[in-house]
Amino acid sequence: MSSPNLSQGNSLASRDVKSLIHPYTNLSAHEKQGPLIIETGKGIYVYDDNGKEYIEGLAGLWCTSFGFGEQELIDAAIKQMHKLPYYHSFASKSTEPGILLAEKLLEIAPADFSKVFFTNSGSEANDTVVKLIWYYNNALGRRDKKKIISRQKAYHGVTVAAASMTGLPPLHNDFDLPIQNIMHTSCPHFYRYGKDGESEEEFATRMADELEELILSEGPETVAAFIAEPVMGAGGVIVPPKGYFEKIQVVLKKYDVLLVADEVICGFGRTGEMWGSQTYGMKPDILSCAKALSSAYLPIAAVMVSEDIYQSMVKQSEKHGAFNHGYTYSGHPVPAAVALRTMELMEERNIIDHVQSVMPLFNERFNALADHPLVGEVRVSGLVGAAELVADKPTKRSFDSSLAVGAKAVGLMQEEGLISRAVAGDNIALCPPLIITAEEINKMFDLFTKGLDRTEQLATANDWRNS
Repeated sequence: MSSPNLSQGNSLASRDVKSLIHPYTNLSAHEKQGPLIIETGKGIYVYDDNGKEYIEGLAGLWCTSFGFGEQELIDAAIKQMHKLPYYHSFASKSTEPGILLAEKLLEIAPADFSKVFFTNSGSEANDTVVKLIWYYNNALGRRDKKKIISRQKAYHGVTVAAASMTGLPPLHNDFDLPIQNIMHTSCPHFYRYGKDGESEEEFATRMADELEELILSEGPETVAAFIAEPVMGAGGVIVPPKGYFEKIQVVLKKYDVLLVADEVICGFGRTGEMWGSQTYGMKPDILSCAKALSSAYLPIAAVMVSEDIYQSMVKQSEKHGAFNHGYTYSGHPVPAAVALRTMELMEERNIIDHVQSVMPLFNERFNALADHPLVGEVRVSGLVGAAELVADKPTKRSFDSSLAVGAKAVGLMQEEGLISRAVAGDNIALCPPLIITAEEINKMFDLFTKGLDRTEQLATANDWRNS
């Protein structure tokens, strides 16, 4: 990283430490180390304030699908800023970009959705989903059918309801979460939770059975929805076991439980199809999306709902005089214009075809990491994957969490010129911009391997494996 001189009071680094709170950051350590300041970006690369080049191996936060400096998206924002820099969508007001983007999303959606509601982030989208589920069941007179089932290690955001659905304890600790009516079923991670002698499909059956047991124990008349990422991102890039969603949806249908697809990471080409729901056979009643919707150039997210859910909203708005939910920036015309141009570019440049053409190499290079002494498992879907670092491969024993081996590996990769991310402990994730080329994929994995090798040397020198 850049080497900030925190003793110099007017440096950007020292001013950062004095003024900013950084999300997902050890704030105490940050006060001593300071930030990595990213100054510019082009394509899959970003550059710090010392001019050092990095491959942005996580597309920012799983989001910059077109990389950095895409002029078409910049121009779309400027054009709309000149035409109409802001307007809202309250009280029947509308703008052309919001209308056109809603039409485009319904056109490419993986299920027969009726309407689109815009928010500003994936967290807001999933908070909205919770409210809509409760609103829907109240409209139907089912005032007890309010419980929402998520999964352990799921990630659905950080706002109060979204963080409650997130199944990662660090997001609950000392935040007094989860809230009422949110619960979690088993995590479908076969490598970690499969039993001896159990096949992957048998494991998927057990996961569905455990979901059914939870619904029955709570009472089907109280369970409203099940929310799932097609591929669990921040929980470790956990790819569903064979037959998982097919079996899960049988259970949901049996007990009249809505399926919510959280496509915030998987949507718009990440898994090799437009939607992760298509890759894994999901037929959701509600879908949330964000991130690559605008290639992250401006904040925008969306919730798509079925006709049944929309009609319940109409009924409730008649009852109460209005649909009393919304955000100042819902459908903001500038992000909407950028998102619309992003969707158009995906078609014009055949981005899905490009992703499918480089997926085999991405898979090959990721799977080759399984032979590394530190890697216990590799998980890949499309252009997203993770390597799970372990202290002992035969027993799958994890490193002691206090060693922060994943964070150390990410730091060494960053020194080599690759920005990756440690998720859910010692899982090192890659999720590069979708525009990445074969040559760039090879370069990225070469840097990844160098960082892993240096981590292995450090582990051997410090005897981490026996700690």
